[in-house]
Amino acid sequence: MAAPDHLAGAGRIGAVSAASGWPGGFIAVSDRRPAEAAERVLARGGNAIDAAAIVLFMLNVVEPQSSGIGGGGFMMVHLADRNQTLMVDSRETAPAAADAEMFLDSNGRPMPYALASTSGISVGVPGALRGVELALARWGTLSLAQALAPATAAAEGGIIVDRRLADSIRHARLQTQCGSAPWDEARLVFRPGNDPSGCGRPPRVGDLLVQPQLAQTLRLIAARGTAAFYDCNDPSGLAQALVATQRAARRELGERGAGRMSCADLAAYRAVVREPLEVAYRNWLIRVPPPPSSGGIALIQMLRMLERFPLGDTEAAFGREDFATLNVMQEAMRLSFSDRAVWMGDTDVLPELPTRGLIDPRYLAQRSTTCPGDPGAAAYCITPGMRAAGIRAGDPRGWAESSVQAPRQGAAATRSQPGRPEGGETTHFTIVDRRGNVVSWTNTVEAPWGTGLMVPGFGFLLNNELTDFNLVPQRHGNPGDADWNPGADDAAPRKRPRSSMTPVIVFAPAEGGHAPRPVAAYGSPGGSTIINTVLGVTLDLIDFRLSVREAVEAPRLSLTSAGEQATTAIESGFDAVVLQRLRSIGYDIADTQESIGAVQAVVIDRQTGLADGFADPRRDGRGIGVPAR
Repeated sequence: MAAPDHLAGAGRIGAVSAASGWPGGFIAVSDRRPAEAAERVLARGGNAIDAAAIVLFMLNVVEPQSSGIGGGGFMMVHLADRNQTLMVDSRETAPAAADAEMFLDSNGRPMPYALASTSGISVGVPGALRGVELALARWGTLSLAQALAPATAAAEGGIIVDRRLADSIRHARLQTQCGSAPWDEARLVFRPGNDPSGCGRPPRVGDLLVQPQLAQTLRLIAARGTAAFYDCNDPSGLAQALVATQRAARRELGERGAGRMSCADLAAYRAVVREPLEVAYRNWLIRVPPPPSSGGIALIQMLRMLERFPLGDTEAAFGREDFATLNVMQEAMRLSFSDRAVWMGDTDVLPELPTRGLIDPRYLAQRSTTCPGDPGAAAYCITPGMRAAGIRAGDPRGWAESSVQAPRQGAAATRSQPGRPEGGETTHFTIVDRRGNVVSWTNTVEAPWGTGLMVPGFGFLLNNELTDFNLVPQRHGNPGDADWNPGADDAAPRKRPRSSMTPVIVFAPAEGGHAPRPVAAYGSPGGSTIINTVLGVTLDLIDFRLSVREAVEAPRLSLTSAGEQATTAIESGFDAVVLQRLRSIGYDIADTQESIGAVQAVVIDRQTGLADGFADPRRDGRGIGVPAR
């Protein structure tokens, strides 16, 4: 427990005092119960990977609407003894029978998102369990069975329903096709009892929620290993039941809404270890996830475009909430999201995507340079005091080649897309242990409660990640064409849908013969707003020199489209005069009724290794420091 005078969250990036720091590590999670389970592991000498595995399984019990074994995610891990940073990609994959037109109805029109995302057609092959298995086998000290034990006990003994879970259980996704068996399965667990609506009765705050079927499933995996989940020949029948469940479709969609996953797809799934991307920003080294996450590329782009501005210099009117700062941030968001719509996707399936070009400093300098006199070039610049008109994707292909040529301008615009919100009910947690190992892990089932489909008899929900693909195919032309659109996020066999998840680890630069040392780690849920949330926290820690608590609590804004009608979501706390000035130059700024993100962050002293952190109060977060053993 913290001493009464402990300065919780007072630490800054690279500088944590003895009054706020913890020698045994730090845990920041969106819920108290997983954080406490992780603290017990670290206190007994386990490492950050062990603690992270326990947190992930515990979140399946206490935050089933946000993540679980029916979903997937991205784990950034820094291994102190090897001085190595890696990413474990457990993102879901499309089945082998997927194709670019799978979300079009029989008349060739896009399926409504609300229908597609609650049907089996949107279920990707889950990867979370394979990701945990891989991480524990390579770097953990616990067995998979040991990592499952706390979650099993919590599911079996029951958890107290808190306000956030009670509110989420009232979400429309748990009221899909009431009276229809595929969707009733989840209601039997989370909305038991009779109700005139036919959709069950939600629990009240303080009620006990017991999940015996989930407990049985976790116990089964502990005993039989991940084959129980991924092998349809396993006698438990779990894998067979999973495949059968995702064949459910909303009545309005008919057979086209049925899932296409097969037993072979389950058996073929593998988590992948990838090298992270990195960017040097103001003398700090930031490592981020590579594709199929778009978050890492987009964050690098925005940081490189913003680095030429004197952010943090109040005398130059670039303070945190000054007009100039919020102006150039939004322009960087617009430029990056326009590139994202065309060029970012799964490079395993589309190796020709120009990832190197997208983050090339020369390309980004050209994207964000001061506007020239030619109005036609205004789509490629950031000018303080202006909102550029007609922003569109750039063409990074020339910059990706070894012999750099002048880039072609005029990459294909995206075709009209129906509304396709990215799920905000993701979760993130960050853990540092006493040895200096770091885990920054974002996990999700996409929308709240995923598809709403629960595997009968096994108690876990299935994701709707495949609606992160383009609902309308975007591929156009050929690679040599000036207006080529590669369909970077069109659905395809075994392809991972583009993600916004952006777990990051920040390092102090190498000095005095020492390799770069981790000094911060963080991430957030929030769908496409994740990228801008992580950008904001990065700027708060580095440019505005806020403490970790101040950076997490500070109000946020997010603009996720370059479209002329795009709206900037903004939390309360910004100066009304500044907001009005931004509106006067063309921004459509709307106060959001919901919070933006839920950051779980840790900072580390570059000399002593003391860790401090803060869990976002936008959720029922809990940060726990670990004393010396």
